[in-house]
Amino acid sequence: MSRLVAVTGATGYIGGRLVPRLLEAGHRVRVLARNPKKLRDVPWRDEVDVVEGSLEDAGAVGALCEGADVVYYLVHSMGGNGGGKGGGDFARTEQAGAEALARAAAKGGVSRLVYLSGLNPGERLSRHLQSRSEVGRILLDSGVPTVVLQAGLVIGSGSASFEMVRHLTDVLPVMPAPRWVLNRVQPIAVRDALYYLEKAAELPESVNRTFDIGGPDVLTYADMMRGYARVAGMRAPLILPLPVLTPWLAAQWVNLVTPIPRALAIPLVESLQNDCVVRDASIGEHIPEPEGGLTSYERAVELALVKIKRGEVETTWAGSTALEAPSDPLPSDPEWAGSRVFKDTRTHYTSAPPERLWEVIESIGGENGWYSFPLAWAVRGWMDKLAGGVGLRRGRRDPRRLQLGDALDWWRVEALERGRLLRLRAEMRVPGRAWLELTVSPRGSGSLYFQRAVFLPKGLAGRLYWASIVPFHDVIFKGMAERITAAAENRGLA
Repeated sequence: MSRLVAVTGATGYIGGRLVPRLLEAGHRVRVLARNPKKLRDVPWRDEVDVVEGSLEDAGAVGALCEGADVVYYLVHSMGGNGGGKGGGDFARTEQAGAEALARAAAKGGVSRLVYLSGLNPGERLSRHLQSRSEVGRILLDSGVPTVVLQAGLVIGSGSASFEMVRHLTDVLPVMPAPRWVLNRVQPIAVRDALYYLEKAAELPESVNRTFDIGGPDVLTYADMMRGYARVAGMRAPLILPLPVLTPWLAAQWVNLVTPIPRALAIPLVESLQNDCVVRDASIGEHIPEPEGGLTSYERAVELALVKIKRGEVETTWAGSTALEAPSDPLPSDPEWAGSRVFKDTRTHYTSAPPERLWEVIESIGGENGWYSFPLAWAVRGWMDKLAGGVGLRRGRRDPRRLQLGDALDWWRVEALERGRLLRLRAEMRVPGRAWLELTVSPRGSGSLYFQRAVFLPKGLAGRLYWASIVPFHDVIFKGMAERITAAAENRGLA
């Protein structure tokens, strides 16, 4: 039966995978997006109605819920700084968003709310699990029939949990680890989590409760690393549980060794401090298991690795950051009327045709690298990780093709005019704001490559930072321009 289904969090990891499945099932879909431009390149963009706004915008939330049969609440804040100032702001934000949606759903005649929460260990909840539990309570008390699905670690290509396991196992043959690596967890394959989300919308209105969902395997985190190694054909790491690694120290370790930045590593690590398994298996009384049964952990790992190898990763944990409007003028453009701006520009003619040059540009970063002084890029990436930033190891969602809003190592795709322009905005820790812009234009029988690095400094620290890296520009930026154009020419000889 076709219904109008509304989705919050459609640009996130789970929401971005649920929407096409809802469309395939024949539903009409409406999504809420703070910045609709971020949806421009997703395959299903023209099949959904988009409401511009956020959960803080009562008008937008009302428009999202008006006339909808089912509303999915898939928004999670990973804010907070792990114990510093403002660490509790995310909880207030999440609760305010849930209250706004609950009011709008009741007023708009919504017949079902579905919320994906975290698996509740029942004791000593982390701040993020406490917040998610409170959001679930708010929705359950809304007067609108609500299903809260509580899942633990979600395993799929691009998920934060999978990337954490993958990189810890890939990088460390011997891993000194906190004792929580021996705690029991019950991971669930992303395909099974999506299955339960879809089926939850079909439950009768009399169902207003919380369900635990998990996969068929109860493992320790150490077992998960060993299982990943078996599937990936690697030697299993030697894991040494140590009592001295506090959650905060363990999060710093995860931040350094994996692509997961500190702000996300802290809530992930905090959620592993207790056994995190399904305590109430009654979901089976309401929703049967998917055909063929639930996906085992090692099968979920195998499927994720195949997706990565084929470049078929739909969404990633790194892709949910809000995107600033790409139409904003760059600080070095003529219409910019701001303060002091520094830039480095390079042009290079190549005999390669524009389409071949563009292929090289669009495949930049990740495993393909940045075509200049790899050691300098690596060192800067490690410096950023030490400062709690994203570093260079986020890689890219697809090895060949980019979308507006994609994460690309420490950059974010801010503007993309395929075949002509790629503009990247830096998300590393830096005293100011930085962009890298690459463009292609036809010139005679070849192409003109234009490269521009732009830096908008913040105070004296920003100016000193720019001055400190100027001596490396000829090595990094000049070499980058030369090697990108050379790579385009060499493709024509292959």
